[in-house]
Amino acid sequence: MTRSSTFRTALLFPVLLAPVPSLPAENWPCFRGPTRQGVSAEPSAPVRWTASDGITWKQDIPGKSWSSPIVWENRIFLTTATDGGSSCRVLCLDRDSGVILWNREVFQQQTLRKEGRNSYATPTPVTDGTIVISVFGDGSFAALDFEGEIRWINRDYPFYSQHGLGSSPLLWEDLVIMPRDGSSDGEDRTVGWQTPWDKSFVLALDKNSGEQRWRTPRGLSRIGHVVPNIWIEPGGRTQVLSGAGDVLQGLDVRTGELLWTSTNTGEGVVPSIVVGDGVAYAASGWGDRQSIKAYQLGKTGDLGESNIVWEQEKNMPHIPSYLHLKPYLFTIDEGGIAMCLRDSDGQIIWRERIGGNHSASPVAAAGHIYFTSDEGETTVIRAAPEFHIVARNPIEEKVQASLAVSGGSLFLRSESRLFRIDGIAE
Repeated sequence: MTRSSTFRTALLFPVLLAPVPSLPAENWPCFRGPTRQGVSAEPSAPVRWTASDGITWKQDIPGKSWSSPIVWENRIFLTTATDGGSSCRVLCLDRDSGVILWNREVFQQQTLRKEGRNSYATPTPVTDGTIVISVFGDGSFAALDFEGEIRWINRDYPFYSQHGLGSSPLLWEDLVIMPRDGSSDGEDRTVGWQTPWDKSFVLALDKNSGEQRWRTPRGLSRIGHVVPNIWIEPGGRTQVLSGAGDVLQGLDVRTGELLWTSTNTGEGVVPSIVVGDGVAYAASGWGDRQSIKAYQLGKTGDLGESNIVWEQEKNMPHIPSYLHLKPYLFTIDEGGIAMCLRDSDGQIIWRERIGGNHSASPVAAAGHIYFTSDEGETTVIRAAPEFHIVARNPIEEKVQASLAVSGGSLFLRSESRLFRIDGIAE
């Protein structure tokens, strides 16, 4: 365990456009929000805006990162990497004004190989309202309080992957949980990437100290970037659902015991797991058999493919995660083809081309679904079994981070700025 020296940087002031008072806000504390599934309970959210209209403020963000913003009450947190990716930083902004309250370097990292669509600060931070936990490209963790003071740093789990680090941490009670599904940095770089290996694991740290609570090896698997999810069994036991290349697994959240493992052949899996009615929905990544799969939960042991309920091979997303809005599953692939599937059997209800290239995961709020393209256009559709586009909203900046929804506002990170969107009045 090490502790880095820290310092504050000068505040950067945003462009302010018609400030809007905050509403009582649902917090958006981690990647894909309070449900970890991209679904907001907000009663309203904006549906129309342009690069200049409907934007409450926009704030320049230094460095380059594709982590998504998180929101807790009147504060927004996000990460970035400056100085060519070596300076790892956590920022806190005021949600009403967009002013940067603090910008803290937590440590310096070595910039290792990554894919062009990745960054050196891709993992989205997580908070419980008292502590903010961030992870950066070399695998190091940093925990800060809301005033920007470092509580602990853990650099005990260095990470290498041919793709870079793309997953994000999960915070459950007093545990910080994160998979480590990398590949070999040795002479044969295909090991762990194209050839399965036994070095991947799922890790849990104590949120208050950063000390290891458990570490569970996966067995044979390959590269993955899947953000884990939580499932509470009907009997009350809580499981961590975690996927990687070739496997989907369930672990006891308190002990890390591997309860079950299922086959999900493919490498480079990115979409996060979503859960509904005792079924987990996953993607198989790159490989010969690419499909959306539904897995029945509740069994234990080495299950192989015996708990697959259905699979759908058309337009499987390789990067964006799913939305489960019972009784439907909504998806979009990297090429901009959106689908609505019946959650019980995978039957396609509709499949339509929205257009653009897509890396961000969709979100759902107030009866609408928001698909944000890499080109910075957010297409809003009705969350319904009939396809209907409500609006197309361009900001004309590159976007790969996913939207956050809080207090009736949207928070959108572009390549160089953070936007608060309150929309154009209807």
